Amino acid sequence: MFEIDIQREFAAAHNLRGYNGNCSSLHGHNWVVQAFVQAEDLDEIGIAIDFRSLKKEIDEILDELDHVCLNDLDAFKEINPTSEHLAKYIYEKLSKRFNSENVNVSKVRVCESQGSGATYFA
Repeated sequence: MFEIDIQREFAAAHNLRGYNGNCSSLHGHNWVVQAFVQAEDLDEIGIAIDFRSLKKEIDEILDELDHVCLNDLDAFKEINPTSEHLAKYIYEKLSKRFNSENVNVSKVRVCESQGSGATYFA
């Protein structure tokens, strides 16, 4: 089994509804996203997954999140746009685009600050 990963970033604002503290106010982060993808086999030239292809797919997903208030997006109208929920959201979108017989998104990690993040895997 092979696993590759990429790291990308986006900037967005959010606030946590029902939170008792500073995060209940609108504020922003420079979010860091890591996506991990596993492959059983390599292709004929020894590549598990083309980094360019993976970057393209995740960039398209992150473009929807970049420079917006996450609370305004349909996906986060009912649930808080926490690191945990963002990791699951990105994981599910990326899995739909990328999973195949040989390739599987294994996990997505979202960090809202250096050293503080959440990972989602199924």
